[in-house]
Amino acid sequence: MQKKEIKMSKITFKGSPVVTAGELPAVGSKAPDFRLVGADLSEKTLESYAGKKKILTVNPSYDTGVCQKTAREFNQRMSARDDVVVLAVSGDLPFAQKRFCEAESLSNVEALSCFRSSFGEDYGLTMVDGPLQGLTARAVLVLDETNTVKHRQLVPEIVQEPNYDEVIAAL
Repeated sequence: MQKKEIKMSKITFKGSPVVTAGELPAVGSKAPDFRLVGADLSEKTLESYAGKKKILTVNPSYDTGVCQKTAREFNQRMSARDDVVVLAVSGDLPFAQKRFCEAESLSNVEALSCFRSSFGEDYGLTMVDGPLQGLTARAVLVLDETNTVKHRQLVPEIVQEPNYDEVIAAL
C-alpha cells in the first residue's frame, strides 16, 4: 500500500519555522468551496458571491496589528471597485470581526469566520505547529468570476503584510 504524500508549506512566525497543513490551491485551478460564517451567523459559500471577482485575504486574527492593517489597506484599495468583493477570513468569532469592521468603518471588506469549518485544511493554511497552531496562516487569493484561482500568495513571514500590488495586478 502506497502512503499518500502530504504536502506542507513552510513559513515563519517572527523568524521561527512554522508548517501549514497543505498548500494553497494552484493558479488555474478551481478554488475549493467553503462554508464560512458571516456577521449575522449565516453561512456563506463561494456561490454567495457568484459573478464577482474575489479577493480572499486570510489572516490569523484581527486582534493583531498586521491583520488590521491588511484589512484597512484592502478596504481603501477596493473602494472604487464594485466588481470585486474582499472577503477577510480569520478564525475570530463573527462578533469580534463585526466590532473591528464597524470600529474601522470597513465598508469594502466582508469579514468571514472559519471557526466552524474546514477552510484552513481545504486551503492548506492551518498552522500545525508554532505558537499560533490551529489558526490560519496569512495568505491572499484572487479568484475570477468562475472561482478560478488567478493569484495566490502565502506570506512567508506571518508578521509581514502581503504584496498588495501583486494582488491588484491579478484582478
